[in-house]
Amino acid sequence: MFETVLVANRGEIAVRVIRTLREMGIRSVAVHSDADAGALHTRLADVAVPIGPAPAAQSYLSIERVLEAAERTGAQAIHPGYGFLSENVEFARACEKAGIVFIGPPIAAIEAMADKIRAKQTVMAAGVPVVPGRTEPGMDDGQVTDAAVAVGFPVLLKPSAGGGGKGMRVVRSKEELPDAIAGARREAAGSFGDDTLLVERYVGNSRHIEVQVLGDAHGNVIHLGERECSLQRRHQKVIEEAPSPLLDTASRASMGRAAVEAAKAVGYTGAGTVEFIVDADRPRDFFFLEMNTRLQVEHPVTELITGMDLVEQQIRIAAGGRLPVDQSDVTLDGHAIEARLYAEDPSRGFLPQAGTVLGLLEPTGPGIRVDSSLAVGTVVGSDYDPMLAKIIAWAPTRETARARLVGALGHTAVLGVTTNAAFLRALLDDADVVAGKLDTGLIERRGDDLTLPEPPPPHVYAAAGLALLIESEPAGGVVDRWDVPDGWRMGEPAWTVRKLQASGGEPVEVRLRGRSEAAEVKVGDGEPVAARAVRDGDRITVSLDGLTMSYYLVHAGGTVWLAADGRVTALREQERLTAHAEGASAGGVVSSPMPGTVTVVQVSVGDEVAAGTPLLVVEAMKMEHVLTAPVAGTVTALDVTAGQTVGLDERVAVVTPAADAPEQQEN
Repeated sequence: MFETVLVANRGEIAVRVIRTLREMGIRSVAVHSDADAGALHTRLADVAVPIGPAPAAQSYLSIERVLEAAERTGAQAIHPGYGFLSENVEFARACEKAGIVFIGPPIAAIEAMADKIRAKQTVMAAGVPVVPGRTEPGMDDGQVTDAAVAVGFPVLLKPSAGGGGKGMRVVRSKEELPDAIAGARREAAGSFGDDTLLVERYVGNSRHIEVQVLGDAHGNVIHLGERECSLQRRHQKVIEEAPSPLLDTASRASMGRAAVEAAKAVGYTGAGTVEFIVDADRPRDFFFLEMNTRLQVEHPVTELITGMDLVEQQIRIAAGGRLPVDQSDVTLDGHAIEARLYAEDPSRGFLPQAGTVLGLLEPTGPGIRVDSSLAVGTVVGSDYDPMLAKIIAWAPTRETARARLVGALGHTAVLGVTTNAAFLRALLDDADVVAGKLDTGLIERRGDDLTLPEPPPPHVYAAAGLALLIESEPAGGVVDRWDVPDGWRMGEPAWTVRKLQASGGEPVEVRLRGRSEAAEVKVGDGEPVAARAVRDGDRITVSLDGLTMSYYLVHAGGTVWLAADGRVTALREQERLTAHAEGASAGGVVSSPMPGTVTVVQVSVGDEVAAGTPLLVVEAMKMEHVLTAPVAGTVTALDVTAGQTVGLDERVAVVTPAADAPEQQEN
């Protein structure tokens, strides 16, 4: 067994691997970029080594720097996690050349499965069913067109290299092909450096089901059942579960055998996943999609129903060990469901978010597991993938597991960073999800039903106002005549007015008078009601008109963050609204919809612009967002320059409407 293993990754997967290494008694080495200095994975590891600046290309994707860290710390093996270098054949070769064990499959297996065309040809030869289509390498546009016509519409164009949905196009008629082929090639070349395309039949009512396999270097390969990953957004998984509610025993066994044959066809060792697409109307018709030659994000659901630590098995297999069980020993116990917690705002088209974790609640309880990289003080930046944590629930039945996960998400709160937790709860409560009627298009079909947030109720505004009132009161509750709370007057107290604004909403007036233990509160146009608030550290308990609720609360940077009942609300104070008010008075304020970095500024103060004219570009977590002029007019303020970082809703420019273009302004 290895004495020292380096983890060539970051975030929750690095934390997860390090914990297994600790349980196995193996010394762990973490690597980190400058942006991750002090991150949770660096604190949990036995040794942490800096490997470069924040950009991944100069740190986590630098083969040279990762190997230097391994040699410097005496690491005998490297666990790549997922993403970054985990499926990079050049990295596996470099490890071999350096005499360091790559905890993953053989180089030949990575190469065989990295190219989708070669992968399909390999598994077809092993008798594994594949989606009908054409996979010849080097097809030109005319051959792609002929292949699409031969397969029959609708078809799916897919890049041969890469994944994650990049470059994929659904084409429903021959007339759509020229533009679709050009767009798919352009995106594939930009993402993977290879514009080779393949053509497949498009399976419309499709479900995404994958099978976990394990193989050792002694010729043994088994499967550990399947995972259902059909709940996706833009080809990215959101919720995963095991086992699939679609499959029966016979279908499960058939798909498992096919996955094992696919793994054997390339001499696979370690943990891998064979992905299939299944027609929901004919579940026994399944087709090979691809094989991921690494650990999957969703591996915890398999661990919970099999009782097997997949990271431990990866390490033992890489050290030359045999599988501890054969296929007949594998049993599936109960049901597990996982939700991915992202730093993103569903109400803004799932734009990535950033910030500092000011407060953190992570759920506990029977059957609950949390794989997380979060801690109070963690800085969530815009340099890496926005996934923060995975919340997983196990139970004897699917419905109990689903209900447990909904409850766990209700006790999950990240204050300081906007997340998708409320969206995940809404998705898990969807009637079709409850019934197990899943498919890859469900989230897109539901649309606003899942993503449009409800405005905060008056109780939340009252709680924030009362928290600010408590902060203004003297310590110990003793009032000196020269030290009086805000709004106090001789005789009847005067109203203190606070203006608070939720994301995407208008400022709301909160009027308060009296002291926090016996106050009156008026929210917006509502009537004054009796209120009482008691704060204990980061908790505030508020009674308002007979309703009592407890909130987890943090007040920082002019924003009051409150969490209760599965919902996190950020309310900005009046002084934080000043810049927006100034811009609004000019008629065309432009604010950043996400925290990030300004990469391009295309205008100058004094420029005349039409409504919709691109002004600047903000980039975060590999996503670009073009900000445009909201009205026709003159650029009268430009608050940023290229390279500058901006916060969520920070004003970046103002366009003053042209006096002679009222119709454009209205539009």
